[in-house]
Amino acid sequence: MTQRGRAGSRPGGRPGNRRSRPEPETRSTPSLPRVDLSAARARIREVIEPVVAKAGYDLEDLTLSRAGRRFVVRVLIDTDGGVGLDDVAVVSREISEALDLAEESGGELLAGEYQLEVGSPGIDRPLTEPRHWRRNIGRLVAVGGLTGRVLSVDDTGVALDVDGTTRELAWADLGAGKVQIEFKRMDEADFGDEDGEEDDDEGEGGE
Repeated sequence: MTQRGRAGSRPGGRPGNRRSRPEPETRSTPSLPRVDLSAARARIREVIEPVVAKAGYDLEDLTLSRAGRRFVVRVLIDTDGGVGLDDVAVVSREISEALDLAEESGGELLAGEYQLEVGSPGIDRPLTEPRHWRRNIGRLVAVGGLTGRVLSVDDTGVALDVDGTTRELAWADLGAGKVQIEFKRMDEADFGDEDGEEDDDEGEGGE
């Protein structure tokens, strides 16, 4: 706590009205342990990747970051059938158990507490693997200066419908694709049973 001097006599001197300067406030903050995040991320991946694969999912991404004194482990999983909330809960529990077991048997993976977050990739995830393209058949995708709808995916590459023309792109010539967000046109939007409402109005007016 900072102590401030009072106006008055100073020890060994005559009375005065000088105010002593406040002592600077010092707080000791415990230093955080230094952690090689790249090495820790690699160790965590070795533990959880077999767990995710056994559950029938692909490990799409794993990131490790620090938030104050706590680490945040973010895991993204995906599969051809999509990932639901129940799937995320099950895989999250299995990953957590695997990490606890690894620390009990082989030592500490992270120096301190961590928060585990499991989810599925959003549509902004770049399409870089054949499975990414396969899971987006029927969607509008931009890639290599082209924008087209994914028609099919096979061992050789991807077929796109570009303005009514089929373009086949080989994997070697295909860069990272990005799914385009599509909005319904006003004339295609469904605003409910408008005809039914008109019928009701006519019925009321006829009575």
